Amino acid sequence: MNSPPIQLQSLIDLQEGPFVLIDADYRIVAANRAYCESYGQGPADIVGRHCHEVSHHSPLPCHLHGEDCPHQRVFATGQPCTVLHTHYDQDNRPEHVRLQGHPIRGANGELYLGEVMTRLASPQELDCDTMRMIGQAPAFLECVDNLTRLAASDAPILLYGESGVGKELAAEFVHKHSDRSHGPFVAVNCAAIAESVFESELFGHERGAFTGCVGRKRGLFELAHGGILFLDEVGDMPLSMQPKLLRVLETGEFRRVGGIETLHADVRILSATNRDLLEMVQAGRFREDLYYRLAGIDVTLPPLRHRRQDIPALAEALLERLAAARGKRYRLSREALAKLETHDYPGNIRELRNVLQKAVALNSNGLIGAEQIQFDNAPEAAFAAPLPATADDAVPPATLAGIEAEHIRELLARHGGHRRTVADILGISERTLYRKLQRYGLR
Repeated sequence: MNSPPIQLQSLIDLQEGPFVLIDADYRIVAANRAYCESYGQGPADIVGRHCHEVSHHSPLPCHLHGEDCPHQRVFATGQPCTVLHTHYDQDNRPEHVRLQGHPIRGANGELYLGEVMTRLASPQELDCDTMRMIGQAPAFLECVDNLTRLAASDAPILLYGESGVGKELAAEFVHKHSDRSHGPFVAVNCAAIAESVFESELFGHERGAFTGCVGRKRGLFELAHGGILFLDEVGDMPLSMQPKLLRVLETGEFRRVGGIETLHADVRILSATNRDLLEMVQAGRFREDLYYRLAGIDVTLPPLRHRRQDIPALAEALLERLAAARGKRYRLSREALAKLETHDYPGNIRELRNVLQKAVALNSNGLIGAEQIQFDNAPEAAFAAPLPATADDAVPPATLAGIEAEHIRELLARHGGHRRTVADILGISERTLYRKLQRYGLR
């Protein structure tokens, strides 16, 4: 193996971010300090090794594992390229990176791959209060890369995606990677606010502004000053509120309900919907000018069926959280995992969580079998599967139907009987929820 010419090493050392030079045999011939620090090793421990051994902890090149390999593309075409990968640090923790491969010629004409590595996110950075953005599927990595780029701007972002894909998690990710990360992140579900109090929720109110109003209240715009306001299910915003929101977005100024003082808030708006807003505009149910204010940049989040390879990792993370709440450990049998991987998940990650919640409720020994993985479209008989007998024979065995009915009853009570909100939480359609309410005699 030849050492790189001094000129090439100087070029590498000038790079602030991780940069590595790789020859035709996948061997690292030079690496700058930032690259070595990324893997907790010195140059002497990295130079001479195969790139896939260092970054992937694998004896085989990444293209043999199904990844898009910058080495192959640069040496085959002589053209630069950009790919998204999952690398592993010195503690074998995955991190998402963007790789830019450049063809570099040595003094004698030999070709090298110059690889610039931009770190997108580690699992710790993707961690949120309720769930993590987890995955290695190409559709997921592309989405993370896109969100990372957009976080650097201050433009409004409209997140499109089916119910349950994790739109609020994506919004939190943008907040954490933006210049507003030290400011507040305030989220509101537009579908869960009654039209009569919508203005008060957004802008606040003064004492005596309406019957029963006993004090001043700060609105969400005030609370989000210097940060991000996330409008989830923005397609459900009442038409009467839309011109008022538009005015605030255009001027940054507003008044509390019942107030005369003009207030100002510096807020970046992120919004999300699972509806076709342009279709709603054409139908007269959403203002066109507001749409273009919100959709400065639009991003579509991939559904779970387009990233099936992420289901095992997502299921494991969800089970960890369920186990922590119950003080127990759970794991999936091979048959249970295979059953999870074949489902299409119209409710996406929220539906996966709901399925695992039911499985945990049915489980007694910590090992979840395929028979405990029940989907909403399963035969009616599946909902009558009894739990294992308890020591107290006087207590009748619980059924999945009973567990589900009680869960729905609690959600309805918690969310004021709002069926749309409860359906979204369960990862099912409102029509399916209605059928369940009839089946279980709930109101």
